[in-house]
Amino acid sequence: MERMSWALVWLSLAFNLVVAISVCDGQFPAMFVMGDSLVDNGNNNGLSSLAKSNYPPYGTDFQGGPTGRFTNGDLLGLPLLPAFTVTFTGQQDIWVGVNYASAAAGILDESGLNLGDRFSLRQQVENFKSTLNQLRNQMEQDRLNQYLAKSLVVINIGSNDYINNYLMPSIYSSSSTYTPEAFAEHLINDYDAQIMALYNLGLRKFLLAAIGPLGCIPNQLAKGFAPPGKCVSAVNDMVEIFNRRLKNLVDQLNHGNYTEAIFVYGNTYGAFNDILGNPATYGFKVVDKGCCGVGRNKGQITCLPFSIPCTNRDEYVFWDAYHPTQAFNKIIAQKAYSGPQSACYPINVKQMAQL
Repeated sequence: MERMSWALVWLSLAFNLVVAISVCDGQFPAMFVMGDSLVDNGNNNGLSSLAKSNYPPYGTDFQGGPTGRFTNGDLLGLPLLPAFTVTFTGQQDIWVGVNYASAAAGILDESGLNLGDRFSLRQQVENFKSTLNQLRNQMEQDRLNQYLAKSLVVINIGSNDYINNYLMPSIYSSSSTYTPEAFAEHLINDYDAQIMALYNLGLRKFLLAAIGPLGCIPNQLAKGFAPPGKCVSAVNDMVEIFNRRLKNLVDQLNHGNYTEAIFVYGNTYGAFNDILGNPATYGFKVVDKGCCGVGRNKGQITCLPFSIPCTNRDEYVFWDAYHPTQAFNKIIAQKAYSGPQSACYPINVKQMAQL
């Protein structure tokens, strides 16, 4: 098996994930990605779901066109992890890793049900087991154990447990059943169970992304619950409760009896707020509307097939009602890879690779 030569892993923790290569001795033999539309790269293409992006103008800046990624592009000419749903043909190299993420998915099985079929986090863990069975047929057990222990697991999930669950009282009862504090605890308990399932399967390096400031996305701004130029503070307050619980979970896991494992908290929320508060520093001019979409803030309806997006995409933080642009993703990725503890806690991705 050839080791992957990844000296730079572009991890856009907030919403999307792309992989870049710089020639160097391999840092991780593989990467396994789980999450929602912020990191989905095509797993929903064949599902009966409204949460799909395998049509123009998605991928408008990507050489391969629309692939199922919810953004305008990726780093051109660089390899991408295969989506889980295409790994059974034998034509995909699963040794470098697999992406299991599914648009509309949540930590809870019921989150995103309003949009149709999706692979919840629990099902994504089950899908990883299928990949593991394939790998068992390709390498002997000792080698597989070492491979799994050195591989990187990236999980970016939780947004839909709010956007397509807790914040939709007409469809879901969660907001009348749980206080924001109790709901966050409910989510973390389920999240913890799936992390432990992956640990028990042999994985040891975990990067767990915080939820970004959902009260600032065009979809939430379009509801008109915030003054002009402000985010929806009530939504961000809920998200912050979850993020604090997630960071506490990382501390608990790192101080627990989990042999040779490392758990890292990716502070997407903080990095996102820094960019929104200082857009010009990062080259952005538009922070409150999508480059592509319909209605107020271009956030009431997401990109329709063959619609015409803005031309100055690199000056926009948001690509559509929910997802950021490629330009934003690159900045977040760099912070995760080599940033300080305020961006990636207790260590960054580069440091993880050295363990």
